[in-house]
Amino acid sequence: MNIPANRLWRVASAAACALLVSGHVTNAAPAPKLEFTDFEMQLAQTVASDPGLAAFYGANALKPVFTGPESEARRQALLDAIKSAPEHGLPSARYDLAALSEMGGADDAVAEVRFANALSRWADDVGNGIVDPRKTGRMNVREVVPVDMAALLDGMLSDDPAAALDALPPQNPAYLRLKELLSEHLTLVPPADAPQVASGLYKLGVTGPEVAKLRERLASIGFTPEVVPADPEIYDEGLAQLVSDYQQATGLPADGVAGPQTIGKLRDGLTGPEVRRLMIAMERMRWLNGHDLSKRMIWVNIPSYMAEVLEDGQPVFQTRAVVGKSDPEWQTPEFSDTMEFVVPNPYWNVPRSITAATYLPQLQANPNAAGHLEVVDRNGRPVSRDSINFNKYNGSNFPYFLRQKPSDSNALGLVKFMFPNRWNIYLHDTPSKGLFSDSSRAASHGCVRLRDPFDFATLLLRGNSSDPRGYFQQALSTGKERWIKLEEPLPVHLVYFTTIPGPDGQLRNYRDVYGRDAGVWAAIQKAAEAGS
Repeated sequence: MNIPANRLWRVASAAACALLVSGHVTNAAPAPKLEFTDFEMQLAQTVASDPGLAAFYGANALKPVFTGPESEARRQALLDAIKSAPEHGLPSARYDLAALSEMGGADDAVAEVRFANALSRWADDVGNGIVDPRKTGRMNVREVVPVDMAALLDGMLSDDPAAALDALPPQNPAYLRLKELLSEHLTLVPPADAPQVASGLYKLGVTGPEVAKLRERLASIGFTPEVVPADPEIYDEGLAQLVSDYQQATGLPADGVAGPQTIGKLRDGLTGPEVRRLMIAMERMRWLNGHDLSKRMIWVNIPSYMAEVLEDGQPVFQTRAVVGKSDPEWQTPEFSDTMEFVVPNPYWNVPRSITAATYLPQLQANPNAAGHLEVVDRNGRPVSRDSINFNKYNGSNFPYFLRQKPSDSNALGLVKFMFPNRWNIYLHDTPSKGLFSDSSRAASHGCVRLRDPFDFATLLLRGNSSDPRGYFQQALSTGKERWIKLEEPLPVHLVYFTTIPGPDGQLRNYRDVYGRDAGVWAAIQKAAEAGS
């Protein structure tokens, strides 16, 4: 089989680049000797630290994407995308837009790499989030799905590179609505050169240069009087109306008096609390961007104390939920998984942490304590308490396990819902029904309790039977634990949105029950500063 010379060069070049960027050397027969230009060598060495870029440029035989006679549309598409950073709550300084723009039509390796690195950073930020969720707090264990850089760069080589870039941010309605709300705030942010107004109370009759500055700051965002005032330093009826219009536009009480709240909002701009909440919510939504949120799924928003089943983004089932306590050791973590099992009549296998902290001390004081629990060995076989000297052990070396048999009083109630994970988190029934009437429902040891678990089970089992309710009730009536594998497994997302649009597009705000917003905001600010 004869391979054309140009194709052989491409294949060998790709292989050589792969070896170069990976740093691997083998004892295999030597590849054909290749001659690389300075451009190709510099490009390969520079993108070696970015696996996505390295894979693409290796497979693409080190061909340029952003330099050369046919690259103008690609460069412009990337520049236009980066210009939209504020609309996504992202800091423009991370992408060095001015330096990229100054490169113009440069066709050297330096320009190629600068654009490639900007693309990689932009794709990661707008596609996955500006920060790693796992760095925002110990109980955020979410792992993002990386952007497919090879596919993105293939899209950049197409006839419509702008379309490839437009597809990077989340496209789900909640994110788009958050972006729309943020844009409304952006129109109310005074430019950097607008004069600042000193804190104070400005109302009818107040005079002075600060009043004139207030006029100028309002005018910089479009709030101008119909009639030019005779003296701009006098707080007159016209200025009171402008202040009232601004207050109404920003959600403040429209009383026409520029007090601390109004002056603070005019001063803070994009650091105000409402904008911070929107930006935090958009970041959390970007962490989910690798998941198809239009699919049928289970959605547990921890701050709302609600569990839902969504189809095409709309709730088809909702129930109140009890989530983990605010104590750092018992908080419900954030992550995504796949719901696989419905388990009627579950045993409650007491977590080792609860055994060590709660039950072992009781058993050491009285071997017959906690009589509702069985002591079992590693194989699940019951062990007589009389045969155990509990005082020989501590929480780290206790060789037995505790479990509660299926019953109405079982800590998990009569059914649990399993998406096996290393944090041993699941959804379940509970005998403690009174908690669901509380407005604050952070009371569990991390798992999520459901008010309506039987209806939830019926909905999940629709793929297992034409009569899912009867099917579940029959399994329940046996009184024995049974693991029912779902014929239609579905994604489950444990999320933490203190601000999120509802199905009607209206913003829902919830209490920051675990205080996690501060960690996310601090991480966003740190990333912004590091990139500027």
